[in-house]
Amino acid sequence: MRTFALDIGNTAVKYGCFDGPVLLETATGQTAAQVMAAVERLQPQHAIVASVAEPTSDWAATLRRRLPGTVLEFSSATTPLPLRNAYATPHTLGADRLAAAVGAAWLRPHQHILIVDAGTAIKCDLVEGGHTFRGGSIAPGLHMRFRALHTFTGRLPLVEIPADGAAPLPLTGDDTTSAIRSGVLNGAVAEVNGFIASYQAQYPGLSVVLAGGDAAFFQPRLKGPIFGIPELVLIGLHRILAYNVEL
Repeated sequence: MRTFALDIGNTAVKYGCFDGPVLLETATGQTAAQVMAAVERLQPQHAIVASVAEPTSDWAATLRRRLPGTVLEFSSATTPLPLRNAYATPHTLGADRLAAAVGAAWLRPHQHILIVDAGTAIKCDLVEGGHTFRGGSIAPGLHMRFRALHTFTGRLPLVEIPADGAAPLPLTGDDTTSAIRSGVLNGAVAEVNGFIASYQAQYPGLSVVLAGGDAAFFQPRLKGPIFGIPELVLIGLHRILAYNVEL
């Protein structure tokens, strides 16, 4: 049985097509035409649509005209989940955070899990015991930090992450550009490592899962065993769809 997971983010649209539990194909930065072309080519039976940016209704309506089965519009507040959601305000919870939690709980069952999702924002979220989403933290992502320094000052330049994200990063910048890079990048790494250490102190044996567009930058810089799962949100969406249509 083929399924289609569509993740509409703040900066990009991403899809994944699954055959049973296997992720067959994924692509990001997609237009609506590209998504529908993929649907026509891959011929999934069911789909799930999640968004943190725009309403899902138009996307879902278009998919329903093309798919023979269920098209599920994922809502953090109302969609049944294979996970307990202990967030105090589920109607404000981003679909990507909850989908990532479902994916992590499925991949790392019966464990305490810290999910570090480094994208537009840097989210550190806790799944307790592999069965309960507790919530976590949200902070500006790397690109947002660079843009903020440029936008809210009179003379600081707009700086980007180095093309080689794994290259050594000097602690002491010897010009304004390298000083900004040190402050933003070294600061973000120290921040995330601090969260990991604090959660590890509370939850011995904690499993740390890393996802998001900037995961490749963080992976070599975070302390302890880190499980990089780039398609974590798509995997979680697929599991939510499977739970709801009993695939």
